[in-house]
Amino acid sequence: MKDPSCLNKRAEEYVAEFKQVRNNLSILTRQQQSGDVWQPPSHLEYKLNFDAAIFSGLDRSSFGAIIRNDKGEVMAAMSVSGQRVSTSDEAELLACRRAIEFAVDAGFSGLTIEGDNCNVLQSISSSS
Repeated sequence: MKDPSCLNKRAEEYVAEFKQVRNNLSILTRQQQSGDVWQPPSHLEYKLNFDAAIFSGLDRSSFGAIIRNDKGEVMAAMSVSGQRVSTSDEAELLACRRAIEFAVDAGFSGLTIEGDNCNVLQSISSSS
């Protein structure tokens, strides 16, 4: 538990860090090829992969994330059930948000974020 008086300061620090990191994001716009394989992050970083699934018959979605080190070893993983979504872009954006929250809460920094939706990755790196 954190002291409530520290929460505003912590939130401001997260926003400042996000803005600083966003300027360093680079987005690959190529489509994944069937022969592509997972590439490890650099030696001092971790890679955060995320994805979403939509279960239209159940009016639910699901989000998952995995954090791996430079050797491909799983450092942390999560899977959660989500609310009903209208589009795959919405599901992927929610999955990205939950994955980043998960990584921050687990104490990870120096992350390379990887997902399969270019619209989402461009949105989180946009200054608007």
